[in-house]
Amino acid sequence: MSLIQRMEIFARVAELASFTQAAEQLGLPKASVSTAVQQLENQLGTRLLHRTTRRVQLTQDGQVFHERCKDVLSDIDELQSLFQQQGGAPLQGRVRIDMSTGLARNAVIPRLPELLALHPRLELEISSTERRVDVVREGFDCVLRVGPVTDRGLVARPLGQMQMVNCASPGYLRAHGVPLTLQDLAQHRLVHYATTLGAPAGGFEHMDGAQDRSLPMAGAVTVSSAEAYTAACLAGLGLIQVPLLGVQELLAQGRLVRVLDAWPARPMPLTLLYAHRRNLSKRVRVVMDWLASVLAEHLAQQAPPPVD
Repeated sequence: MSLIQRMEIFARVAELASFTQAAEQLGLPKASVSTAVQQLENQLGTRLLHRTTRRVQLTQDGQVFHERCKDVLSDIDELQSLFQQQGGAPLQGRVRIDMSTGLARNAVIPRLPELLALHPRLELEISSTERRVDVVREGFDCVLRVGPVTDRGLVARPLGQMQMVNCASPGYLRAHGVPLTLQDLAQHRLVHYATTLGAPAGGFEHMDGAQDRSLPMAGAVTVSSAEAYTAACLAGLGLIQVPLLGVQELLAQGRLVRVLDAWPARPMPLTLLYAHRRNLSKRVRVVMDWLASVLAEHLAQQAPPPVD
């Protein structure tokens, strides 16, 4: 039995959490299925499954291997069917992506039906989190990163710049007045954002020619997530500085109001990050090109050409 066959058997056991059901679906004796998984564990030098009389459960190593195993098997299926249909085989398999909640909600997910109509056999897993995920260790095919890129060992594909806007709620402006100059900010509050609570509070960021400036401002609330940041502004707790994409709908509804347009913060770069330039599967390339084209509509500059 080849390594690929053992991986296929292991993946089926993991998905069904049962040796018996996996054997029935694969048309194999249960003993053969159990032996295949044992041989795979011996080959890898780690236990992949916890076995009891009542249940089968993935170990921590088993979870990691199962995620990679699914990708490898999808790549093999894609390769085997490469020449079966004129114009290439249909895209199939999983693509795992991480992005901010705002990008997912406002730009990517509303357009997903178009992508899946073209490629109905694709399976997309979209993670939305405020933390910076480990692309390689957590098994992501690509991530959309807002802000400076500090990750080492990854391929970075710049997509463009996200325009920043200053916002406040109508209620806040009625209570505190509309700031018209930077000097007016002495009488206003800023909702502070910090990835780590307890870190020094930032100020009102703005560009002075080519220079970035930060004007210290008072604020009663500090948050550590983009959703809470916008919610605090809607509640009238102060001004916020956010990418326009994240608040376009709220501005159109009149729930937020733009202020101090003459003093925006520097646009934030948006970048696609992925682990390998070589051996990138066709489905991942297609999804990344699609993401770039969808997001280009919201960015200050168009995305570069697709990756070679």
